[in-house]
Formats: sequence, structure tokens, C-alpha cells
Amino acid sequence: MFLQTEVTHVIELFQLPFMQRALTGGILTGLMGGILGSFTILRQLSFFCDALGHSALLGISIGFLLGLNPSLVLLPFAVVFALVVSYLLEHTRLWTDALLNIIYSSSLAIAIIILSFVGQYKGGLNNLLFGDILAVQEVDLGLSSLLLIACMMFIGLTLRTQMLLTVDESLAISRGVSVSTHRQVFIVLLSLVVAISIKAIGVLLVSAFVVIPACAARLLSRKFTNYVLLSAGLGALSAVLGMAISAWFNLPSGPSIVATQLAIFLTAMVLSSRAK
Repeated sequence: MFLQTEVTHVIELFQLPFMQRALTGGILTGLMGGILGSFTILRQLSFFCDALGHSALLGISIGFLLGLNPSLVLLPFAVVFALVVSYLLEHTRLWTDALLNIIYSSSLAIAIIILSFVGQYKGGLNNLLFGDILAVQEVDLGLSSLLLIACMMFIGLTLRTQMLLTVDESLAISRGVSVSTHRQVFIVLLSLVVAISIKAIGVLLVSAFVVIPACAARLLSRKFTNYVLLSAGLGALSAVLGMAISAWFNLPSGPSIVATQLAIFLTAMVLSSRAK
């Protein structure tokens, strides 16, 4: 009887408009994160996502300081940040992890300093760090839908090229592939996905949202195409299950989704070890 009551309560919650928006937003960002995450981990850009997520707080703080909508500031900031980091990685002799550490640590420090002077900062730090998917609005869903279409078109139309760039960049260059152009487009799309996911997942957890489903799919897939599709599916599935767990136990939504992704990853580890 108790279980039936709880299930009914969760179903009633998902009939509310804000919960439906949150669920739709979670599915959209899960699909985007899974699609791009599948290439991100193979290209060893996982730490880049983490650096971008942490540094996004600087974009949010600039929006607050200028009295603008932080979401509108965050998207162009993420693109500019990604392109600058990409340039620095190609034109400096520093190790990648060291340079990214310097960038995201200093960006985070500057962001906290700026936020300390901004009134909106007080009481909102948890939402910035861990996200608030229940605050997703129609405009966020519209942007997510457009970005998902862009990601699907880019990967779909250039899948073989992306596979070649991921597996053997030298061979791609020898075949006349414009490596720099493809890399820049991918980086821009990845930065936009990370930026648009921050509202739902938060600054601290957004990299896990991109990386974990892809890692789980990598353990379960042998064919590249299946790997990309499974990564996207696990990203969306974890969002749905995480939202359900969040509603059932009255837990924070962002951390619940990432914890669900961890459970899926551990399950994938067990299944892959048994398959050997």
C-alpha cells in the first residue's frame, strides 16, 4: 500500500508542467551529452569538459555583474572560452592538464571574487554549483532542441570523418581532411552542450554528465556506431531515472542524475567483465 501511494505521488508530480519541462530538458541534454561524450572520451577531452564547466561560473558571474540573463551570457562565453583554450593548447609548450588546471582554477577564483560583489549571488550558490533542473523554462528547451539537432546533423553528416579523426588523426590528415576545422566545430558544439547543461546539472557535475554515459557505453559496445547510439541512450535514460529517483526520495535532481549515471556505469563494468 505504501509503495503504491509513493508511485502514485511520483506520477502526479510528473503531471505538473515544471516537472514535464525538467524531464524533457534532462532527456535533451542527456542525448546531447551522450552523442558528443562518445567522441570526447576517445579524444581525451574529458578534462577539457571539467575545465569548461568550472570556468563557466566566470561567465555566469559576468552576467550577474552586467545585470544580464546569465544564460544568455554563458553561451557566447563558453564558445569564446573553448576557442581560446583550443588555441592555447595548440600554441604553447605546456602540458594539456597543467594548462587546463591553470585556466579553470584562475577562472573559478575570479568568478568567486566577482560574485562576492553581486547581490544575486547570496543564497544561489548551490543552484550554480549543483544545478536546478526544475528551473528549466520553455526557452531553455527550445535552445536545447536546436542544439541537439545541430549535434545530430554534424555527427550524422560527418560520422566517418569523425571516426577517422578519433581513431587516427595522421591518416585523416593524409586523406586531406581539414582537421583544424572539424576540431573547432566539435569544440564549439561541446562547449555549447556543456554551457546549456549547467542550469540543470550545475558547474561541478556537468563534466560527469558528458563523460560517464560515454564510458559506460564504451564498456558495452564493440561497433563505433552502436557505441555512439548507446551513449546517447544511456545519457537520456539516466536523466529519466535520476529525475524519478529525485522525485521519489525528494533529493536534489542534478546529483541524483549523476548518481544514476554512476550506477549505470558500475552495471556496465559488471556486464562487460562477465562477457569476457
